[in-house]
Amino acid sequence: MKSTATCVIAMFLATSAGAGEIPVAQPESVGMSGEGLERLTAATQEFVDEGKFAGVLTMVARDGRIVHVSAVGHRGVNDDRPLPEDALFRIYSMSKPITAVAAMMLYEEDVFELDDPVAKFLPELKALELLGEDGERVPVGNAMTMRHLLTHTAGFSYGFDSSDPVDGLYNEVKPFRAADLDGFIERLATLPLKYEPGARWHYSVASDVVGAAVARISGQTFDVFLRERLFRPLDMRDTFFNVPEDKMSRLLPNHAWDKEEGKLAAFDLDWMGKGRPGTMYSGGSGLISTARDYMRFAEMLRNGGELDGVRILRPETVDLMIENHLSAALAGGGRGELPLDEDDKGKDSFRGFGFGLGFGLVTELRDDGVGSVGEYSWGGAAGTVFWIDPVEEIIVVGMIQLMRSPWPLRERLKVLTYEAITEPAASG
Repeated sequence: MKSTATCVIAMFLATSAGAGEIPVAQPESVGMSGEGLERLTAATQEFVDEGKFAGVLTMVARDGRIVHVSAVGHRGVNDDRPLPEDALFRIYSMSKPITAVAAMMLYEEDVFELDDPVAKFLPELKALELLGEDGERVPVGNAMTMRHLLTHTAGFSYGFDSSDPVDGLYNEVKPFRAADLDGFIERLATLPLKYEPGARWHYSVASDVVGAAVARISGQTFDVFLRERLFRPLDMRDTFFNVPEDKMSRLLPNHAWDKEEGKLAAFDLDWMGKGRPGTMYSGGSGLISTARDYMRFAEMLRNGGELDGVRILRPETVDLMIENHLSAALAGGGRGELPLDEDDKGKDSFRGFGFGLGFGLVTELRDDGVGSVGEYSWGGAAGTVFWIDPVEEIIVVGMIQLMRSPWPLRERLKVLTYEAITEPAASG
């Protein structure tokens, strides 16, 4: 009897025939254990059997070859149909690296420099203010730059902390309820910054501002820019802000964990992540995608900015993006998909963590030693995750739909993936 992962790889090959897909290979041909990778399937099945996830889709590639695809469980807590490998997932903050790549494509065209002021492209943000301790607003002292946006050091926030006065104003103004990115920027311009630009790392709406800047600089709406300049060239055929009607049946339901009942529950966020027609193209959280498409995006990066003969970025630009741009003295905070050690979550530190231009970076291995220095990654609010290890030449994509998942899927996938390595990467 074939294993679940083997069957899914067979389906993946069948549906990808003739499409110029990332090659599929036996794990042993790239220095990995097939038996070891089967443990990923067993581990995700265990999560499903325990009722922690409705379904989990995982994909692993090494040296440019897919060596593991596994879909376990069901579409949703109220939909017991098997999870298909072409399911559409809300990737939320995994939109951010895509937005950063879009910006760096324009950077390569010399239409902006990293230290250009944001107000050069978004003049609405020219007269930003800070909220002082006395509640009075004062002008910012530093000009906000494109580098600040791409590194989350711009001073913006997200509105996640209801006890914070700046976040409270975000919840009053509701910038994400704007009709489009122009309206988003207009609302954002009325809000004070949380910190002086460049003074602190704070997870924020900065990626949405990057998307707005890309639209202004390119003269295209952000969705059109992504579709024409990135998704079509990379054959990311199932990545979009608005799901086409003929693909809506593949969009999975979202979930939350009901702590009182101790079980999964259906979750409906009424203003984001529905995949329905809209014009607020959130570069920080609005995209919907598949594991297959995101793997293609990640493989382009691992391969130095090129995939299937299509060059998106120069290798030196990718290197710049995955370089740590945070100074050692910089503090950080803000709730979000921070790939920090468990002990560091919520604390005012960066132990082992850095940030490039759109990615979280591993700058120091954790105590368990799993992974590599230089790994870059990010995650999404509904539990999606990816990472790229340039030392081991490994990419892992994990997809679920559970808001603020309390379960350690990323950690489990990481341990089992590295345990399956039997030989150094070919490029090493």
